Amino acid sequence: MNDVQYASGDTSNEVLFRLEARHLTDSMNYRIIAQSESEVRDIQNAPAISMSYFLTESDQTKLLRTVSIYSQRGETSDQVRLLYMNDAAFSVWKAMGKEPTVIGSQHRPPSTAMLAFGIPFSE
Repeated sequence: MNDVQYASGDTSNEVLFRLEARHLTDSMNYRIIAQSESEVRDIQNAPAISMSYFLTESDQTKLLRTVSIYSQRGETSDQVRLLYMNDAAFSVWKAMGKEPTVIGSQHRPPSTAMLAFGIPFSE
């Protein structure tokens, strides 16, 4: 079976996965954000550093009680680090002007991911 190649160079499956990630269902609480090698090199892409500063400077420290971000090592240069962000964290990240690469969503972060910033997952 041949994948259709689009002008962007993406295959139809890559386009589908990206569209699927954009249309998250309400039951999926954590968005999975992939960060590339170059993104990881920029300290401003480390949520524990940049997000805490942003929330403090914008006088939104009350959001610290709602933000939850887990981190896990990726396996490719396009996905060196995976961040699992709840809705509050994702909204703050976007408000900071970040353009995250969303690759999926799931109800909770995997047990192998480490809490990087904010509060732990709870049901």
